[in-house]
Amino acid sequence: MVARVESETLAAMMNDARKRTLELVDGLDAEQLIGPKLATVNPLRWEIGHVGWFHEYFILRRIYDQPARLERGDALYDSIAISHETRWDLPIYRLDETLSYMADVLEALTGRLEGGLASETDSFLYQFTTFHEDMHDEAFTWARQTHGYPTPTFAAEDGRPDPEREAGPLAGDCEIPGGRFLLGSPREAAFLFDNEKYGHEVDVAPFRMARAPVTNAEFAEFAADRGYARPELWDDAGWRWRTTAEADHPVFWVADGTSWGARQFDRIVDLAPHRAVVHVNWHEANAYCRWAGRRLPSEAEWEFAATASGATADGLAVKRRYPWGEDEPDGGHANLDGFALETVDVAAYAAGDNPWGCRQLIGNIWEWTADTFGPFPGFSPDDYKEYSEPLFGDTKALRGGAWTTRGRMISSQYRNYFGPDRRDVFAGFRTCAV
Repeated sequence: MVARVESETLAAMMNDARKRTLELVDGLDAEQLIGPKLATVNPLRWEIGHVGWFHEYFILRRIYDQPARLERGDALYDSIAISHETRWDLPIYRLDETLSYMADVLEALTGRLEGGLASETDSFLYQFTTFHEDMHDEAFTWARQTHGYPTPTFAAEDGRPDPEREAGPLAGDCEIPGGRFLLGSPREAAFLFDNEKYGHEVDVAPFRMARAPVTNAEFAEFAADRGYARPELWDDAGWRWRTTAEADHPVFWVADGTSWGARQFDRIVDLAPHRAVVHVNWHEANAYCRWAGRRLPSEAEWEFAATASGATADGLAVKRRYPWGEDEPDGGHANLDGFALETVDVAAYAAGDNPWGCRQLIGNIWEWTADTFGPFPGFSPDDYKEYSEPLFGDTKALRGGAWTTRGRMISSQYRNYFGPDRRDVFAGFRTCAV
């Protein structure tokens, strides 16, 4: 049962997500808003139209039977029906028309909220469609990075602390005791995504997990030791990817004599040694682990580390929503919400530690796990049936959220998923002892 949410809160969330969307297309010219045809990004002008259409279709039309606001909307913006490679060639609406449509839909959505507690249906769908826009805002951000577009500008929030940045390294492992716990979200969760259904008992053996994600300096040692050129460090699929991609370093690293730089949006910066390595795929993470004599955590291990409180009840580990407790992230726990505009040093945000001293399990970078993304026992899809199910078996599970991820949607139960060859997303990893 979804917890009912104040109408004012839902409207504020939707308006905030839309502000971020507009910030991410602001300053781009007509050519940039379409961009080159790539397998991992969409044309931005198409994608913002899809965001508006998604809001309209899933709430105003499907639930409240309102007429379509765009004559060609379904033919243009249904991402399930329209193949990715055709989106650059569609007769999409002009930018001014698209923005007007999006504003019209947003006004209709917020205008029908009557104040007080929203219904269960509205509470779920308004959050879900807002989180859908949040996910696309993250995709808009990595599209700007992929294309080398200028760094976006995000308006600061009043009272929000400045991001922690230069905190240095954080070496060593934490001893995680393991135990029996519920992997996934309970039926009574205030909000959950379909792939979190439902909490089911699993046993986690004691394990040692790195206190922090792998850093740029640590990954540079792997690259310097010919890690990309040694087939024994890669599984068969990884070696095929490395050979085809001709990869010998992370995708946005730039050789600078005897050192490395990194491209951040449209500029080259010095590679910060103690920041989490980012834009590495699952194959690269797995090869590093073999080189280092380590391994990636399983999803169950990762979630145990990020949720277990250290207490037990009725034979099960007592879980909490975040590594630090139940308090929602407020800018002091984790590098979230985009305002840092980059990763930070792995020793930053001590306030976000779990009970055993693991840091940044939430925020900074998405963390690859060892597992293929799949359904939990008893899985059933939600209203957006294509959200998870089509990706089962073909993608790898990531956890934790990145600096771009919105704090309102992330939790320690949230499951992300991408193909093992994806390097554009804001993903890195931490390791466990073998």
